[in-house]
Amino acid sequence: MWPLTVPPPPPPPLPLPLLLLLCSGLAGQTLFQSPEEGWQLYTSAQAPDGKCICTAVIPTQSTCSRDGRSRELRQIMEKVQNVSQSMEVLELRTYRDLQYVRSMETLMRSLDARLRAADGSLSAKSFQEMKDRMTELLPLSSVLEQYKADMRTVARLREELRNLSGSLAAIQEEMGAYGYGDLQQRVMALEARLRACAQKLGCGKLTGVSNPITIRAMGSRFGSWMTDTMAPSADSRVWYMDGYYKGRRVLEFRTLGDFIKGQNFIQHLLPQPWAGTGHVVYNGSLFYNKYQSNVVVKYHFRSRSVLVQRSLPGAGYNNTFPYSWGGFSDMDFMVDESGLWAVYTTNQNAGNIVVSRLDPHTLEVVRSWDTGYPKRSAGEAFMICGVLYVTNSHLAGAKVYFAYFTNTSSYEYTDVPFHNQYSHISMLDYNPRERALYTWNNGHQVLYNVTLFHVISTAGGP
Repeated sequence: MWPLTVPPPPPPPLPLPLLLLLCSGLAGQTLFQSPEEGWQLYTSAQAPDGKCICTAVIPTQSTCSRDGRSRELRQIMEKVQNVSQSMEVLELRTYRDLQYVRSMETLMRSLDARLRAADGSLSAKSFQEMKDRMTELLPLSSVLEQYKADMRTVARLREELRNLSGSLAAIQEEMGAYGYGDLQQRVMALEARLRACAQKLGCGKLTGVSNPITIRAMGSRFGSWMTDTMAPSADSRVWYMDGYYKGRRVLEFRTLGDFIKGQNFIQHLLPQPWAGTGHVVYNGSLFYNKYQSNVVVKYHFRSRSVLVQRSLPGAGYNNTFPYSWGGFSDMDFMVDESGLWAVYTTNQNAGNIVVSRLDPHTLEVVRSWDTGYPKRSAGEAFMICGVLYVTNSHLAGAKVYFAYFTNTSSYEYTDVPFHNQYSHISMLDYNPRERALYTWNNGHQVLYNVTLFHVISTAGGP
């Protein structure tokens, strides 16, 4: 999963970070304590920039305790901690002594003023009062001695910290970055738990779409591009399909960086041409609409073969019920947190959008919903957490206008702004792995962050 907060000019999003998962916002928080062993993950509230945060609590024991250099490093870190504690004690004591000196300073000034005013003649009473004042000032000598000792202590601490810093730098150079198998295994386990953390965050309602992040300008006005929604974070391959009908060539780039540079790719030649731009890659396979038919095709990239194909009962095709922009967009396939979906229209539904849950192995329809929203009035659509979101246009000024909730078979009209930077969207799809929207906008490949509103209980469950 790569982060999506990319400033212009846009560098590529990176794979899943270990501590920040770019996704929807949260409400609520979970308190935590440091574990005695093993990594532990917790969620916290939404960050100001819309990121959700998974907090990883590191074990109190060393992750590489079996290694001699790690033991040496741990010993040095303990010394640093001891020095830090000594500095804190010294600071507290110095502050207390400083307050005492300041109070005594007032007495000294008063005594000096009286001596100047006496002009050589002092009564016995005045002399006794000044003697008493001098008695109050006597402890200052010990305070000054303590200051001198503290200064010597500070000098020693500085020297020790300097030596420790040199030792740490030497060990770091010797160890290198991520040079331990044990550490590597723990990091991999941490990443796996972070991915599980993302799943535990739960689903929510779309409340915002970020400004567009242009990844590349490539190809014709219409097309689609995507990553595998089920791939592990180390797999950052990108698939690219230019055009909206009769195409058969699919380019597979090794990474997003390669896609941006146009290098390191292989070509797949589909046995049957596609129609529209509503394709999706899911668990190593491409799902697409066969040209001039209502047939769904599942093409497996590794074996370069069609695993299964099936007609979608009653679905319109060949520009019978497209989105508002046309382009043979009768059938649109989507993947969200709950699985594979198909969005289309039938004559029986009078041109209204039908959303169906598909079995990814057999392509059979598991269940269908009639949303009541006319498909020709929709610019594009995408699924998030079982909710179908529809834009009211594919042109400039579009917004997310309609939401249909499959869990309750209900709908509502929304008003979520959607910045259509290049004025003609021909593909819009949600990727649950990255929690981002992929778009093809007038020959530009563009990403959007999404903000979801959801509540996490303090027990850690949604």
